[in-house]
Amino acid sequence: MRKKVTVDRRTAETDLSVTLQLDGSGKNNIDTGIGFFDHMLTLFAVHGLFDLELDCDGDIEVDGHHTIEDIGIALGTAVRQALGNKEGIRRYGTVYLPMDETLVLVSIDISGRPYLVYDGGEMASSIGDYDTELTEEFLRAFAFNAGITLHVRVEYGKNSHHKVEAIFKALGHALRQAVEIDTRIKGVLSSKGVL
Repeated sequence: MRKKVTVDRRTAETDLSVTLQLDGSGKNNIDTGIGFFDHMLTLFAVHGLFDLELDCDGDIEVDGHHTIEDIGIALGTAVRQALGNKEGIRRYGTVYLPMDETLVLVSIDISGRPYLVYDGGEMASSIGDYDTELTEEFLRAFAFNAGITLHVRVEYGKNSHHKVEAIFKALGHALRQAVEIDTRIKGVLSSKGVL
């Protein structure tokens, strides 16, 4: 079992702590101050089978941007630290995930080369107190701080709640695939010998 990692991040805009266990069972305790985002991170943890504790006191009286982006930074950093030298991981994970009328693709390469391709299609501007534009901001912060290549595309769908929810569920599943240990892999899965 890999070590549990805690990342604290304090700025003038947010004060947050993330504790992550990649080899978990989906246990979670999440409080971001943004109800819908709590729900999305819960789905990420449950579907990824990651144990996740996350508490954030952010300036949500301004809007959710700083909170959501900083959580992406801290959670991505926790994933990178938890992976250590990346020995034995499968490296890649790809999931097509349906939710009612919506279908989402998420594909990950734990490459050490951060990149995000995001196509969320048309969405309502907000879901409850959650600004849907911030989905891309979270994913970018997460990918760049985790050191992963991340592709996310909503193939089709109508309901914005379903689209965002499918993204977070698929992110959990794809990351779980990518971080799984395969005992046949000696060192890292790269012809260069390094990730």
